[in-house]
Amino acid sequence: MNKKLYLILSEILGISAEDITEETSVDNTPSWDSFNGLMIVAELEKSYGVTFTIDEVVSVKKVADIKAALDKYAVEYEC
Repeated sequence: MNKKLYLILSEILGISAEDITEETSVDNTPSWDSFNGLMIVAELEKSYGVTFTIDEVVSVKKVADIKAALDKYAVEYEC
């Protein structure tokens, strides 16, 4: 499990970290609305010290997309 990343998502989305998978997405998580999507971006930028491009922000639709975006910045998100 990607503890830090999943804890961030859990807190913002109001779901258990254990229920989060790479397929957790906008389409299957009712609390992942546009507002919480922005909250996720803001918290990830703050927590990992990165700044996402607008293309990265709009392309994120599921947890696997978040990991791919963080990988571009060589972020260690499994802590």
